[in-house]
Amino acid sequence: MSHEILSVLEYMEKEKGISRPDMIEAISSAIIGAAQKGDSAGQDLRVEINPKTGALKAWSILQVVDSVGDAALEIHIEKARKIKPDAQLDEVLEVEVDPAYLGRIAAQTARQAIMQRIRQFEKDRIYDDYKDTVGDIVTGTVRRRERGDLIIDLGKAEAILPPRERVPGEDYAPGESIRCLLLKIEQTNRGPDIILSRSNINFVRRLFELEVTEIADGTVTIEAMAREAGYRTKIAVNSSDPKVDPVGACVGARGARVKTIVRELGGEKIDIIRHFQDPLQLLEEALKPAVPRNIKVNESDRRIHFEVAEDDLSIAIGRRGFNAKLTSRLLGWKLDIGKEEKEAVGFDEKIAKATEGLSAIAGLDPEHAVRLVSIGFSSPEVFEGVTAADLVDAGFSEEEATDILSKVDAYLQQNA
Repeated sequence: MSHEILSVLEYMEKEKGISRPDMIEAISSAIIGAAQKGDSAGQDLRVEINPKTGALKAWSILQVVDSVGDAALEIHIEKARKIKPDAQLDEVLEVEVDPAYLGRIAAQTARQAIMQRIRQFEKDRIYDDYKDTVGDIVTGTVRRRERGDLIIDLGKAEAILPPRERVPGEDYAPGESIRCLLLKIEQTNRGPDIILSRSNINFVRRLFELEVTEIADGTVTIEAMAREAGYRTKIAVNSSDPKVDPVGACVGARGARVKTIVRELGGEKIDIIRHFQDPLQLLEEALKPAVPRNIKVNESDRRIHFEVAEDDLSIAIGRRGFNAKLTSRLLGWKLDIGKEEKEAVGFDEKIAKATEGLSAIAGLDPEHAVRLVSIGFSSPEVFEGVTAADLVDAGFSEEEATDILSKVDAYLQQNA
C-alpha cells in the first residue's frame, strides 16, 4: 500500500495542487474509518504515513487493565509489560499493528474512502478556483453527454451546460471547443457544480465587453438589452464622450466587431441602437425601419399603444412575435401594436388624379383626357406601343387619335 499512497500523494500535489499534509490527513482518516468497519471493528486506532516514502504505520490504542473485558479496547497488564516494562494500570498504551492486520476488506474500503476524500478535495478546490470567475466567459472542450447535459472540460474542472442554457439549434460533439458564460456555482450533496450558459443574455454582454474596447474602458455603456437566444438580440448603447459614436464603436470598421460576435452566436441577429431616456424615442429607434404612428401612452400601466403601416406590420411584430417581445423588454413597457387604417380612395377620386396626370401633356384636350383615363390610359407612359387605330377602336376619330398620339410623343421626348 505504501507505493500506492506515495503515488497518490505525488499525483495530487503535482496535478491537483492538494498539499501532502492535507492528503495524509484525509488518507489516515479514511483508513481508520474503513478499518473500524472491518476486522478491527471497535478498535481505537492511530495511523501515521511518512510523507516522503508513503510508508504506513498503525497503532491500536489500548487501556491497561488487570481483567480484559473488551479485547478491542483493553490489554492485560502482563501483556502490556512485555511491550512496555513499566506499564501501569489504566495507562493508555499504543501497540503497533501490522497494516495487513487491518484486513483485506478494510484496505479495499480504505481505497474507496480515499478516492471519495480526494474527489471532495477536488470539489472544494473547484469552488476556490472558480468562485471569482462567475459572470466571465470561459473556454472548454466538450467531453460527453450525461442525461441531456453537456459535460465541458475547463482544464482544472468539469462543468455542466444544461439543455435550458443552450441555444436552440446548436449542437456540439465531443472534442469541440466551446465558449460559455460561467453562470453560477451550485452547491450540491456531491459538492459544487459549475453551471455554464450560452443562452443567458449576459453571455452577449460579456462578448461585447471583450470585443469592444470602448465598452471595456467605460466610454460606451450598454444601457439596455433584450435577447431571444438563437434568433435576435437588441442592445441599446450610450457614450459618455460626444466624439464617440456608440453604435459605430460596437459595429466596428466594416462591421468587424459585431460580425465576430455574430459568428460566436451562430448567426444570431444583433440590432444595435442608440439609447434614449425617452421611451418613445427609444421605441422609434428599436422598431426601424417600421415607423410607429398614432402613439398613445398609458403611464400608470407602462403600456404604449401605436399603429404601423400595413406594409410594416410584419416587420414590427417579427417572426413568432419576437421583434415586438424584444422591443417591449428593451423599453420595459408593454406594447400594443395595431395596423394603421387608410382612408378608402373613391373611384371618382382615382379618375380625377389620373386625369390630372394626363393634363401635364401640353395641348391635350381635358375632355379627351377624361375619356382616355376611363378606358385605362392613366399616364403618358401607358401609351407606349399604342397606335392611332387602337384609339379609333376606342371611339376616337382618326384626326383625334393622331392629334393625341403626337402630343403624347412630344411630351415623352421632352421628359425622356
